[in-house]
Amino acid sequence: MAYFNSRDIAAITLCADIWAVLNAVVSPVFFQLTLLPFMCDLIGFASLILALWWTRKFGTATATGLIVTVLNFAFNPKATFFFGFTAASIVFDILAKLIGYKNCFDKPSITPLSLLVLSIVSAAVAGSIIGLFFMEPQILAARGGVIVWAGLHAVGGFIGGAIGSVVVGGLRARGIFPTKISE
Repeated sequence: MAYFNSRDIAAITLCADIWAVLNAVVSPVFFQLTLLPFMCDLIGFASLILALWWTRKFGTATATGLIVTVLNFAFNPKATFFFGFTAASIVFDILAKLIGYKNCFDKPSITPLSLLVLSIVSAAVAGSIIGLFFMEPQILAARGGVIVWAGLHAVGGFIGGAIGSVVVGGLRARGIFPTKISE
């Protein structure tokens, strides 16, 4: 039997598609208007939270990140910075497994905190990688350096984690739960 069933694959691809399309359409406009990377993180981490909530399986965030990376390059072949989000998806996956899916999704008292921690740390990783490897040094210096850039991404991760937490809380309040919960 396959590790990911058809429902898991549907969740992963749906969340990756949403992330890719919104990232291709909305994020560049927001960035051009503000020069802030919040929208990429908001969309990405809200999508990762939804995908992981749906499947509760290790590898979900990584698979989502890999699919959205491929789609990202289909939309914008020059956007190599997106590899930072690929790495952040892997970090998100590992941290969620370490925290435990029940702590992330089934305990209303700690769900928001755990999802915020996952998103903030992973977004800071994305920002660090983007700043270190994909930004021109002059532009990075003008924007405060790697630490400031990672911090700005962490703010976007906070916003995305908050939105993801609200969505998960809303689904829980309406009695919508994934059919199979694994730890």
